[in-house]
Amino acid sequence: MPDSRETQRADDIRQAPLRNPRTVMRLARMGAFHQSRLSFMRVLLRRLKAEGWVIDRPVFDIDDSGVGVATYRARGPQATYTLVAFAHQLADDQRSDRVIAEAWDATFTLCDGEVDTAQIKRLAGNVPKQEAGRISESELVLSRANKSVRLFSHVVDALAAGRQPDLEMIESVGYLFRTTAVYGAGKFGAADRAQWSARPEFSGSFQPEMLAVWLIRTFSIDIVEHAARMKSPATAIAMRPDIRRRLGIGNSTGLGMAPFLINHPRLINSWIAARETALARVRAVPAAGPTQIDLFRELARRAASNANDWHVADERQAERINRLRDDFNWIIESADAVTPEDVSPWDSLYRAGEARLSLEGQEALVSLMFEPYAELVDDLASCMHAEEDVAHRIDGTVRAGDVLVALESQYDWTDSIDFESPDAQARVWYVSEEKLEPRLGERHEEPLEPYEQPLCPGRDAVRMRRNLAEFDPEGSLGAFLVRHPEHRHMARRLQIVGKLEFGEIRDNTIGAGMIPIDLLRCKLSFFGATKFDPRSDRWLRITMYQGAPFPDELAALDPDDLVYPPLDEAAPAE
Repeated sequence: MPDSRETQRADDIRQAPLRNPRTVMRLARMGAFHQSRLSFMRVLLRRLKAEGWVIDRPVFDIDDSGVGVATYRARGPQATYTLVAFAHQLADDQRSDRVIAEAWDATFTLCDGEVDTAQIKRLAGNVPKQEAGRISESELVLSRANKSVRLFSHVVDALAAGRQPDLEMIESVGYLFRTTAVYGAGKFGAADRAQWSARPEFSGSFQPEMLAVWLIRTFSIDIVEHAARMKSPATAIAMRPDIRRRLGIGNSTGLGMAPFLINHPRLINSWIAARETALARVRAVPAAGPTQIDLFRELARRAASNANDWHVADERQAERINRLRDDFNWIIESADAVTPEDVSPWDSLYRAGEARLSLEGQEALVSLMFEPYAELVDDLASCMHAEEDVAHRIDGTVRAGDVLVALESQYDWTDSIDFESPDAQARVWYVSEEKLEPRLGERHEEPLEPYEQPLCPGRDAVRMRRNLAEFDPEGSLGAFLVRHPEHRHMARRLQIVGKLEFGEIRDNTIGAGMIPIDLLRCKLSFFGATKFDPRSDRWLRITMYQGAPFPDELAALDPDDLVYPPLDEAAPAE
C-alpha cells in the first residue's frame, strides 16, 4: 500500500477492497498487464508538460552518409539534461539485437547538465563501445539502437520523393529504431542512483531511462528526415506530425530483465500496490458523470482499434490477442450501457468482466477504467518507489516457531506444488560468464546446478519449512541459521516480503511450464510499453512512446490523450 504520509491528501477518497494478492501475483495475470496512467513514460511526460520543460537541439553534426553526433537538451525548473547521440554506419551483417553485439546503428548517453565540445569528444571515444567503453558519473544512461531497416528505407524514399510514408506500413512496424539496451543506475560507470534519486523530476521509477528513450525517439525522426534531404534536397519534405506520432521507439528485451521482479520485492510491491489502489478507488466511485462515461466509451473504441493493429507471429500471444478483440466487443457494449443513474458502475463493470473476460481482457479493462479519473489515480505515481539501498539485517531473535507460522502463511500457495518432481524443478537461473547476464537453463539437461541463482522463493521456502518443522520451536531463528546457513537468504526474504502484500510472485519460477516473458511483460507494462511481440518464450519486442507528443508538441498536446490512436487515424477493424 502507498505510504500514509504520501496519501494524506486523499484520506477522504473512497476505496473498495484491494484485489487479493493470491489473485494478482500470478504469472499468467502479471503477464497480461497493460500500460496505464501510472506507467512511467506517461508519468514523465505529464511532469515535463506541467513544469514547462524546454527541449532543443544544440548540435546536429551529421554528414551526408548519416554519420556524426547530435545533442538534445532538456531544461527544467531546476536541472538540465542532455542526450548525446552518435550515428554510425553499420553493415547489414553486423546488425544484431543480441546483447553480445559489438556495433550498432546509433549509440547514446544521457548526461547530467550541459555538454561541451571536450565532453562530446570524450564520449565519442567511449559511448560507441558501450560496455567496452567508459562513462562517468556525469552520465546517467547508456543506450544503443538499430534501425528497422525496411521501414527506415521506406520513409527515406517517401520523404525524399516529396510524399508521406505509407500509414499501413508505419503501423505494421511502429518504430524507426529499436533499442537493444537502456542501462542506468550506475552500470558501466554511470551515475549511481543515489546521486540523482532525490531530484523531483526523477521521483518514481526509471525516470532518467524514460527521458533518454523519449529523446532517442526525436533523434530517430531527425535522422530519417536528414537522410531524405541528403538523398533529394530539392524535393524532400518533413513528416506530417500526425504520422510521426505513430512512430515510437522499439525495444528488444530478453532474460536479462526477467529476475528483476524477484530481486526487488519492495519496489514491485510499490508498483503493484499503487495500481491496485487506483483500481480500488475507481471501483468505489458511487456514480459516473456523463463526461467520464463518454471518455470511457471513446477510449474503449480506440483501444479496440489498437488491438486490431496488434499483430504477432507467436501463436500463444496471437491467440490471446484474438480473444482480446472479442473481449473489447463486450467492453464496448457494456460501456454503452453505463448511465449516470447506475450505482457503483465501475465496480459492477469490473465484476462482470472478471466473470466474462480473458486475463488479457480483464487487465485491459483495469487500465481503461483509470483513464477518466486522473484525480483518483495520478497522485499514486508518487508512491511508486522504494528505499532499497540499505540491506535488510536478519532479526535472529525471533522464535523459530513463529518463523514457521509466517512461512506457512506467506507461502501457502506452494502446498499444491511437488518440488521433488522433475517438472517442478525443470529450470535453473544462472549468470552467463561472457556477459554477466541472467540466463535460464534446463536442470536435467545441462550441468548448471552449481551455478544456480536464488530465484525460486517458493521452492526455497518449502525447503526451509521442512527443516524448521524439525527444529525446536522455542529456539531462535539465529540458532536455526547457524545449523542451516543455506536458508539465510530465505530468512531475510521472509522478513522483507512478510510486510508487503504484493512483494512476492505466487508461482513456481523454475517449473517446466513457467513462461519467462510473463515476467518481462509485467515490468514493461509499468514502463508504458505497448505492442508486446514475443519472439520466443524468453525474449520479445515492444514499442515505447507510440502516439506520444514530440518535444515541439508537448506544450500544446495532452500526452494522456494520445496513448490510443484517434479513431480517424486507426486502421480499419478486422
